[in-house]
Amino acid sequence: MNEALKEPEAKTPEECKDMTDVRAGVDALDRELVALLSTRFGYMRAAARIKEDRDTVRDETRKAAVVDAARRTAELRGLPAEAIADIWDRLVEASIAYEMTEWDRVRG
Repeated sequence: MNEALKEPEAKTPEECKDMTDVRAGVDALDRELVALLSTRFGYMRAAARIKEDRDTVRDETRKAAVVDAARRTAELRGLPAEAIADIWDRLVEASIAYEMTEWDRVRG
């Protein structure tokens, strides 16, 4: 890769000395998060392919367990647990919508 186009290595939060460092770290982390979300949505495509019944795409018990697990993990890490739970609720809803779209596409 052309060295001029290569992203600078982000500093850890503890290493940041100014807002340029902070913003570079946040931007790098955002790219990583999107890559991880791409993988997560890949699992939704797999679920759409595997599930034979469209009615099984929405599973409220599973959704509640996933959101609760995110809340508990946030609490353990000293993060705002309700904000994380809200993010996860939205993530799971987006995942369900995506999986339904994929389910319909696969069975066209």
